[in-house]
Amino acid sequence: MALINPDTLNLEERVIQTNKVQKTHKGGRTMSWSILVVVGDGAGYVGVGLGKARAIPDAIRKGVEAARKSLVHVPMVGTTIPHDVLLRQGGAEVLLRPASPGTGVVAGGSVRAVLEAAGVKDILAKSLGSSNKVNTAWATIAALKQLKRATDVARLRGLNVNDLVSRAVANASRAAEQEDSAQGIASVVSDEPVVTEASVAGAEAQASAPDAQTTETPGAVAQPVEASDVAQSTPTAMPATEEGA
Repeated sequence: MALINPDTLNLEERVIQTNKVQKTHKGGRTMSWSILVVVGDGAGYVGVGLGKARAIPDAIRKGVEAARKSLVHVPMVGTTIPHDVLLRQGGAEVLLRPASPGTGVVAGGSVRAVLEAAGVKDILAKSLGSSNKVNTAWATIAALKQLKRATDVARLRGLNVNDLVSRAVANASRAAEQEDSAQGIASVVSDEPVVTEASVAGAEAQASAPDAQTTETPGAVAQPVEASDVAQSTPTAMPATEEGA
């Protein structure tokens, strides 16, 4: 996935959770803050970061910097997501489902904050695992990374998108992909073939190997050779006769 430059986006910051932490030392207690922050432009880009510091402003600043470095793009179709996704990460498990226009964001906790920052307008979400907001936020980001449009899946399989989904879904996926292309956003799946190290090594080995030339008759089957046949075909040395006996 290509790196996203946060300086080109109009990102909004939102604090999800503030956690007060105290550590006991020999001389007393040291208090610090752990703050979970989400940033997003409301148009498909979202990131989550965790900042820790002695003071609240410093912790928020660190969380924002971490969130800006971990931005991801959410491939949407209209105002919702393209398909269902269920993802478990650690103790958190998040279920996301697309919804019809007008449904709104049916979610709570950190899942709702992440989806609203990403700009998703209609979605059904449910947290099935741990209620820890930090783990739920990470699981939501990981679930959004798994999303692909119907056009991306068709491109991966080398098929026509109309053969995979209905005409309405195919047209909606194409329209959403064209909107992203107009804004300079690359597709999740590229049209170019994927080149791996194994394929390059195999091509080089095949090019460097000499062409094997065989003189065997087509269709001929090699017969096994018996040891007795080899002994009969091998000439034996005759013993020398003594002259003048």
